[in-house]
Amino acid sequence: MQLDRLERLAHALKASNQCRFLTAGVTDASRFVHRRNPADGRDLDEVFRHLHEPGSWIALYDVQTDPAYGRFVRDVLGNVQVLSAEESPVDVRGFIFISTPPSVTPFHIDRENNFWLQICGRKTLSVWDRMDRKTVAAKDVDAFIQYGDLSGVRLTDGARDRAGNFDCGPGDGVYFPSTSPHMAHTDTSWVTDRDHLVISIGVVFYSAVTRRNAYVHAANGVLRRLGLDPDVAGVSEWRDRLKYPLGRAAVAIRRGLFGYKPPPGFEFPNQQTGSGGQPVT
Repeated sequence: MQLDRLERLAHALKASNQCRFLTAGVTDASRFVHRRNPADGRDLDEVFRHLHEPGSWIALYDVQTDPAYGRFVRDVLGNVQVLSAEESPVDVRGFIFISTPPSVTPFHIDRENNFWLQICGRKTLSVWDRMDRKTVAAKDVDAFIQYGDLSGVRLTDGARDRAGNFDCGPGDGVYFPSTSPHMAHTDTSWVTDRDHLVISIGVVFYSAVTRRNAYVHAANGVLRRLGLDPDVAGVSEWRDRLKYPLGRAAVAIRRGLFGYKPPPGFEFPNQQTGSGGQPVT
């Protein structure tokens, strides 16, 4: 997790589009859109040479495709897996974030369960209850899980007071399950000439629970087209059991007739280190 080692990793991942960059000036309420290349045209060497500049931000996705980092993320998860006994990890991945204050990661949700760990610097992570439908509507969670559509997942002023805010320094961590709304920001209150870099890693994973829920979200999409207003996954166990086969059938029909490619989380790769390739948001 030293910067020079992370720079070598970034170069190894860049060819497969596993590096992402945020446009300068984003806020916590901005759409979470990250680019494959910096908006200012810099190459990767320049990005790392200028990481000391305020607002710098780079993410390295699916770092487990590198053998050394694959072992690393599995070791990390092995040390904390007891905390999530009901969620036996499958398809374990690692996402590394490097930034310089002040910087922001906008409000969004993810498909995976996340053990988020602070390595150096300080960052405030804000997390909402995944069942908080005032913060993110059920239909918007369904749309994200099925299609990766974050257009309806936007931060409102009324939601801020419902977040749990965690001020994290080196060695601190936060766990949040799949579809928990969250965002992060760094400020300059702790920055010195020698200490200004912020590095964190999300060790993320799917499970039998997230897979079942993905098909429940797919079933909800069918029910919404019929004019119904179904509960999001996790509200009712018996309803979820009824929705699961409907969701599987809906995904199979879309795949066969319309070429639908289910996003990550519906099916798992054969290897638990993950299939690599495209980042997951």
